[in-house]
Amino acid sequence: MQVPAGAKTELVCTAPDGTVTKETIHEFTEGAGIIQGLHNRDDSIGSFARACFNYALDTKQDVWFATKDTISKKYDHRFKDIFAEIFEAEYKEKFEAAGIEYFYTLIDDAVARVIRSEGGYIWACKNYDGDVMSDMVATAYGSLAMMTSVLVSPDGIYEYEAAHGTVQRHYYKHLKGEPTSTNSVATLFAWTGALRKRGELDELPELMAFADKLEKATIQTIEDGIMTGDLYLLSKLENKQKVGTEEFLRAVDERLSAMM
Repeated sequence: MQVPAGAKTELVCTAPDGTVTKETIHEFTEGAGIIQGLHNRDDSIGSFARACFNYALDTKQDVWFATKDTISKKYDHRFKDIFAEIFEAEYKEKFEAAGIEYFYTLIDDAVARVIRSEGGYIWACKNYDGDVMSDMVATAYGSLAMMTSVLVSPDGIYEYEAAHGTVQRHYYKHLKGEPTSTNSVATLFAWTGALRKRGELDELPELMAFADKLEKATIQTIEDGIMTGDLYLLSKLENKQKVGTEEFLRAVDERLSAMM
């Protein structure tokens, strides 16, 4: 909210027994300003932690968790404490048995480590951190359209999706009948991830094998030099070919058919 000059802003908590606790946020003696409220629940933070730890066990990957608890000494530190408590009580032995680890560090350190790393681990980020950092990493490594998201609930429900907002402009061109060169890899891998998980849950090895082959066919298409415009600008392949959306998908289909 906007705050006028000279105002004193306070955080007020009224307990169930009626006890009122007040803490000063800021006294705007030198001019007007703004304040922002932020809240979370312990059970919500706990669900976040369990979702990350369960996904790590499912994929056999380490978990990195990072916050800015040196600045947000109460809010972010609460996340850090709850993650640590749940890990020690419920997951430490499971992680040791799986040969994976849980690692906490400041968000500053995590960003530097991520940029230099080869990946292969789960980076647990709060919502805004996750949005910004995942887009940054995906773009730095080539294209945002190469990134998929996996949503995991604490009780093991999965949802696979492509990165948000990557093809809106292309979609409007498509509606007008104009040609597009949309990178379909994220959408393809969202489907393969979901199909593979469905096959795992229902014990359908043929479905899991199909997902593996579709991913392999997609990668092979790009390695053969057939790619959409975003990758064409980045690729150093000598015999690369820029194709449209439908041409790329047909090329993937040809390679998939050869594997079946």
